[in-house]
Amino acid sequence: MSENRVAVVSLIVEDTEHVDRLNAVLHEYGGYIIGRMGIPYHAKNISVLSVVMDAPQEAINALTGKLGMIGGVSAKTLFSKF
Repeated sequence: MSENRVAVVSLIVEDTEHVDRLNAVLHEYGGYIIGRMGIPYHAKNISVLSVVMDAPQEAINALTGKLGMIGGVSAKTLFSKF
C-alpha cells in the first residue's frame, strides 16, 4: 500500500448536464476528500471547483481520470511534495 499524499483537484465545469455524474464520482471518493469548494461563475456560464484530498496517489489519479472523462468537465491535479 502506498502512502497518502495531499492534493488539490481543480475542475472547470462547462456543461452542467453531467453534474449528477460529477457528484456521484466525488461521492465515491468521499472518504479521501478533506474539503470541497465550488464557485459558479455566471458571467462565463461555468463553475470552478477545488477538491482537496488526502489519499494514495493511485486513488487521486483514478478520481482525476474519471472526472476528466465526464463531458464538459476539465480536471487537473496538483500534488504536495510530501
